[in-house]
Amino acid sequence: MPIDFRRSWSDEDLELYRDNVVRFIETEVLPHDEEARKRGHVGHEVWRKAGALGLLCADIPEAYGGAGGDFRHEAVFYEEMARRALSGMATSVHTIVAHYFLNHGTEAQKQRYLPRMARGELVGAIAMTEPGAGSDLQAVRTRAVRQPDGSYRIDGSKTFITNGFLAGVVLVVCKTDPAQGAKGTSILIVETGNCAGYRVGRVLDKIGMKAQDTSELFFDDVHVPADALLGGREGQGFFQLMGDLPYERLIIGVSALATMEGAYQATLDYVRERRAFGQAVADFQNTKFKLAEIATQIKVGRAFIDRCVEELVAGRLDTATASMAKLWGSETQGRVVDECLQLFGGYGFMSEYMVARMYADGRVQRIFGGTNEIMKEVISRAM
Repeated sequence: MPIDFRRSWSDEDLELYRDNVVRFIETEVLPHDEEARKRGHVGHEVWRKAGALGLLCADIPEAYGGAGGDFRHEAVFYEEMARRALSGMATSVHTIVAHYFLNHGTEAQKQRYLPRMARGELVGAIAMTEPGAGSDLQAVRTRAVRQPDGSYRIDGSKTFITNGFLAGVVLVVCKTDPAQGAKGTSILIVETGNCAGYRVGRVLDKIGMKAQDTSELFFDDVHVPADALLGGREGQGFFQLMGDLPYERLIIGVSALATMEGAYQATLDYVRERRAFGQAVADFQNTKFKLAEIATQIKVGRAFIDRCVEELVAGRLDTATASMAKLWGSETQGRVVDECLQLFGGYGFMSEYMVARMYADGRVQRIFGGTNEIMKEVISRAM
C-alpha cells in the first residue's frame, strides 16, 4: 500500500476544487512552461484564464470579486504548481498583494483593485527589496514626497521584484518621513499602465525559477494621487508589512512540502524503471533507505504544515510558528531534492528533468520571505 500523504485540512469539496486546479495547470500552464522559461515570463493570457475560472484570489471575499474561500483553497493551487516545478506564475505574491489591500486598504482601494486582481486583469507585485536593502527594510531609500496638492512624488529603484515585468499594480515600500526610521515607512500604490516615470528594467537572469518574471523596477519622478497611500495614513508601512508575515511564510512552507512530494514521486517512478547492474535501481538497499528517509520527512512535515494551515484558517497562527514552517520547509526541501537528484544520476543534472528544475528553483526558498537567518532570529525572540 502506498504511503498516505493525505492532508488533514482537506475535504470532499476541496478535492473537487483540486481537480479543477489540476485541470487548469495541466492544460494551460504545464504545456507552455518550457517556452515561458526561455522567454522569462508566462505572459498575461494565462493570468486572465485563471481569473475567468475563479482560481485567483480564492480566499478573497466575494464582495470584492474573490471566490470567498479560505487559505486552504490557495494552498491547493500552491501545492499543485510546486509539485510540478512550475514557478513562473507567482499566484502567491499576487494573493499576498491582494491581502494587503484586503487587510490594510481603504474601502475605495479594495473596490478599485481586488475585483480586477481576481479577474487576472491586474497582476500584483510588491516592491520592497532595493540594491542596498534586502532583509533590512529600515534601509529602504526610495522616497515618496508629499506635494502641495496632497499627491506623492516617488523616486527610487527596486530589485528582485517577483511579477515585476507583468505587474499591473505595484505596492511600493518607501520612506515618507526618513527622519522617523521605521515609523516613517509607507506603502504607495502604483498602477503601471501609462505611468509616467515608471520603468521596468531587466527580467533578471536567475539560476532557477526561469519562467518567473523577477525584475528591476525604477521610479523616476512618478506621481500618484493622495488616495494611492495604502490605508490612507502615512507611517503605517512597517505595521502593514509585519501584519501579514504568518500568511506569507506559511505559503513557503506549503510549497516546500509539496515540492518534496513531487520530487519523491518522480524519483520513485524513475528508480523503478531505471536499471543498473542487471536490476532496477529501486532494488538497491541504498535507494530503498534514501526513499524511506525522504518519505518519513514528508510524513512528519505533513503533520506540522497541516497544523499550521489549520491554525491560520482559525486565525491563530503566530509569527514564530509560521517562521518555523518557512525555516523547516525550505531547509528540508533543499536536502530532500538534493537526495532525489542524486538517485537520478547524471540525468538529474539535466534541466529537461523536473528534479533538476526543482533543485535550482528551491535554493531561493531559503532567501526570500525573509532569509532563514532572520527566521531563526524571529523564533529565538519567542523563546
